[in-house]
Order: sequence, then C-alpha cells, then structure tokens
Amino acid sequence: MGGTEQQYVQEAFDSNWIAPLGPNVSAFEHSLENYVGGDMFAAALSSGTAAIHLGLKILGVSRGDEVLCQSFTFSASANPIVYLGATPVFIDSETDTWNISPELLEKAIKDRLAKGKKPKAIIAVHLYGMPYKADEIRALSEKYDIPVLEDSAEALGSTYKGQKCGSLGDLSILSFNGNKIITTSGGGALLTRDQKQKEKAVFLATQARDEAPHYQHSEIGHNYRMSNVLAGIGRGQMEVLDERVAARRSNYAYYKDAFQDITDITFQKEHPDFYANRWLSCILTPSYQVREQIRLALAEQDIESRPLWKPMHLQPVFQDALHFSDGTSEKLFDTGLCLPSGSNLREEDLELVAYHVKKALV
Repeated sequence: MGGTEQQYVQEAFDSNWIAPLGPNVSAFEHSLENYVGGDMFAAALSSGTAAIHLGLKILGVSRGDEVLCQSFTFSASANPIVYLGATPVFIDSETDTWNISPELLEKAIKDRLAKGKKPKAIIAVHLYGMPYKADEIRALSEKYDIPVLEDSAEALGSTYKGQKCGSLGDLSILSFNGNKIITTSGGGALLTRDQKQKEKAVFLATQARDEAPHYQHSEIGHNYRMSNVLAGIGRGQMEVLDERVAARRSNYAYYKDAFQDITDITFQKEHPDFYANRWLSCILTPSYQVREQIRLALAEQDIESRPLWKPMHLQPVFQDALHFSDGTSEKLFDTGLCLPSGSNLREEDLELVAYHVKKALV
C-alpha cells in the first residue's frame, strides 16, 4: 500500500457509500482516464476477466462466433470467449516481445475467411508488461475490419511509441488483482473509445436494469461493478503507480546486471520505442532441464519462481481448439522462468535470488 488508501476507504465508510457506486468509483475512473490518455473512458469493474467479458459483448461476440486470441497468456484472456458460447482460435507469439505474432495472425485470418468464418475480434496481450507490436496488429485489424480488444492487465504504466498501454485497442482492459502493478485487492476496468460504450458497460455490469420504476430487464446483465470501498484503495494506488513501475524496472535492471556474464541466461528484449513496466522479471535458459535446475534450487531456499505461462493451445481445457503456432510459445514455456519481482523487494532480497540462481548453474 502507498499510504493514502486508508483515507479514501475511510471516506467511503464515513459517507456510507459502500455499494458499487459512489465518489471513489467516479474519482478512480477519472484518474485512470487521465493517466492512460488517448481520450479513453474507464468503467471500474470487479476484475480484468469481467472487463474482457463485457468488452467482447460490446464488440458483438456471441454464440458461434470465433475470436482470435493470443495463446501465450493467462487463461483469463481466453475464458470469457467461452462464457459467450464463442470459439477461441489461438495465435502463437513472435520472439521479440513474446506477444501475438502479426504473421501468424494474418495467416489465421486468411484461413478463417477462406472457410467462411470471419473472426469477430482479436485479443492481443501485453505479456509481462511488454507492449505487443501495436502498429502491425492495428494494420491487420483495419485491413480485415476486425476490432482489437487490448488486454493490458499486466501493462499499466507501459508505453508503446509514447502512447500508454490501455489506449491502443478498440477496447482495452486493465486488472487490479492482488499481484498486479497496483491493486484494489480484486478489480479491473474496461476502457472504451466513447461515452456510450462506457455507459453500455456500466449498464451490463449492474445487471442490465432498464429505466423503469420497477425492476425490468430486456437483456442479460452481470454483477461486475467495482465497490466504492475497493475504488478507494485504487485511488491511493494510482498516486504511487509511477513509483511501482520504477521499482519493477529496478528489479529487472538488477537481475540483468547480475547475470550479464552468464551465457545460459537471457532476457526479454525491449525495443527502443517500447517502455515496459517489467511487471515480472523473466529469464530464458537454454533448456527445460536448466530452467528446472534453477527453479528447484530456488524452491529449496523457499524462494518462489514460476515457469512462463503455459500456452492456451497446450491447456487440457483447450486441447481441441484450433491454433496457429510455430513453436515459439512452447519453447518459451519450456525454457523461461519468472523471478521474484515484487515492488517491495529490498536489495538484499535481490542479492539472495541472484546468488542462488548463480549457484544453481555451477
């Protein structure tokens, strides 16, 4: 916590605004809009997953549709596709940013069009806070008239060519889960291009209640709005967001310097036009065996590390899903490891991690 969260939470209690509306919700949304820029409108919701679900609904995704989705990501990027009765088509990554491959994306679009199945949307993810190749993805979106839902759950504070992540898609989402760059304990936001889309999102997030003196519903809604209490935490967190980004990037810089002479360890690249918040500091090793050697050695010291995301097209729940892959994400999963990356890590903590990584490779 940054220090002022309790003040805003106390205001919620003092004013008796506890429900999923109120001054904190509005103020938190405005702070997100001001930070992200790009003339976006923010709707504070209960989770990033909820934001993806509503984003897909606003884009018109429904039963029987297909949605092109980055395979190398957390399952929350893909699950809402299935909530709607639609079908995910998974796209592998490119090696520069580890994000959705423009080449494979176009290959998938051409394949689906040839089979009479025009995809309804593209879900592109800024993995580990590294921006995806937004210009290339936008060009394909416009060429084939398929909107982009930007999954910026891990990338608040990152920029692409000077533009904040969260403002690059037709619709964009953020996450404030407990492990993110800032947190509201649990929460997320949908960022829209116009006020009417935001109003639609809030309508759907509050059980789709029609304007009437009684409870009346003309479509199915959801209980997805953020509470005024959690939004108070969010207001305080926004005040320290830049500090959190600086801390995460400092962690990454420490590891990169510590391992600079170790040929068995490499890092995710950062293009000069990109600025990653380095939500997690990740390394690549030569093989699965070396990755496990490091992970298990750290675990013996009660230091948690974790393999990179297991691609969605390898997950049991999506084993029958169509995918366009070239093995990139599978190799990343086999050889990559996320190191401790919390914003509150001390230098002695980082020294300890680096020591045991090096020791494991001796």
